[in-house]
Amino acid sequence: MESKNQKQSYNNHVRWYPPHHFIFYPLMSALIVFLAIRAYNNVEQREIYLVLIALAVMLTASSFMTRQHYALTLQNRIIKLEFQVRIQNLVDAEAKNSLEKLKDSQIFALRFAPDSELKSLIEKTIENNWEAKEIKKNIGVWCGDYDRV
Repeated sequence: MESKNQKQSYNNHVRWYPPHHFIFYPLMSALIVFLAIRAYNNVEQREIYLVLIALAVMLTASSFMTRQHYALTLQNRIIKLEFQVRIQNLVDAEAKNSLEKLKDSQIFALRFAPDSELKSLIEKTIENNWEAKEIKKNIGVWCGDYDRV
């Protein structure tokens, strides 16, 4: 997990959650591999091991989806609200109407831009229909989002 003191950029803005990424998932992966080896070597009990593998896979997948879903849903709502508040003084009324054309993914990418670049990036995004990756690559001075999930 990156430190709040580390300067954030396009290259390092992915965030890791150690209990899940480095403990739970590796342990579940090891369990699935162990069960697969047991199923391969144990013909008489293969069905039992295959059921256990299916359960372990479903537990791992549901853990990932649930953790991500709750956190990202709330985070997305907050980012959109922050974006609306942030642009109140940066763009005029006409430009605010054009913001309705932005997709959520574009708003999420624009949050990394400083105020000095935001208006120009919004215009270019709408004009060129940039996807999030393209927006992020065109940010000159990256403003890190250190509190995201």
